[in-house]
Amino acid sequence: MKLKPFKIFFLSVIIFSGCATIRPDLPQDEAALHQEKIFSHDQFDAVLARSVDNQGRIDYSFLKEKHLDLDAYLHQVAAFSPDSHPELFPTQDHKLAYWINAYNAYVIKAVLVHFPIKSVLDIEPPTLLFFLPDTTGFFFFQRFEFGGKTTNLYYLENKVIRKRFQDTRTHFAVNCASISCPYLPNKAFTGDLLDDQLQDETLKFLSQDRNVRIEHENKTIWLSSIFKWYESDFKDPSEQNQQKEGLPLISYILNHSPPDKADELKKVAGQYAIEFVPYDWMLNDRD
Repeated sequence: MKLKPFKIFFLSVIIFSGCATIRPDLPQDEAALHQEKIFSHDQFDAVLARSVDNQGRIDYSFLKEKHLDLDAYLHQVAAFSPDSHPELFPTQDHKLAYWINAYNAYVIKAVLVHFPIKSVLDIEPPTLLFFLPDTTGFFFFQRFEFGGKTTNLYYLENKVIRKRFQDTRTHFAVNCASISCPYLPNKAFTGDLLDDQLQDETLKFLSQDRNVRIEHENKTIWLSSIFKWYESDFKDPSEQNQQKEGLPLISYILNHSPPDKADELKKVAGQYAIEFVPYDWMLNDRD
């Protein structure tokens, strides 16, 4: 989710007056403090394995009733982060895996707090701020705890994940609980496997026609709105023809797509118009 600069400034002024902090409900036998040398995502892995299908749909009804593992994991996230306890995150991949998992886990938690809902857009911004985009209620005005500090999903995505790590593949790993989001994997990201996992999610996203589709009859290339919102992230300064509309995006997709998709795209790149698929914000619920 992107916001214009003046809106970001305005929101920064009022954020502390209109935000609610969402914290995990601790199990009755309160989750033990982290004892391992490297931060573990095993509890979140178990949550995903039980509740996420192969299309990235989440069984929120199940998690509403069986939420103890999720809350135990978020208890660890709230207590430890790469910023507060860097010794638990020995590499950049371990740090990034934490932030991606923490984002995805708190998105699920935020949905459960308000469930049943049909869309994250049902979480509205404060009444007096009705003029703000519908997405701000969920992504800006709910706060979450990471290593003893609170922030919102907007800041986490844009100022931590995007700014610190500058890996375009993370766009296909973070999940916003909506139909048009990248599919949520049914396994947690880990520092040891992160590069392969991000590569897999990128290939999965780009191979799906809902995200990259060629319509020969209309001479149009349809792309996910993610490419429109974050177009600057996908530009390679070394590429030629950066001034031509859409070509940096096509170049990126060609370089990261499965061979069959790339071969089809090469034949029409520069000849077909580029359009963006309207984003479907309906909840990615299995029911």
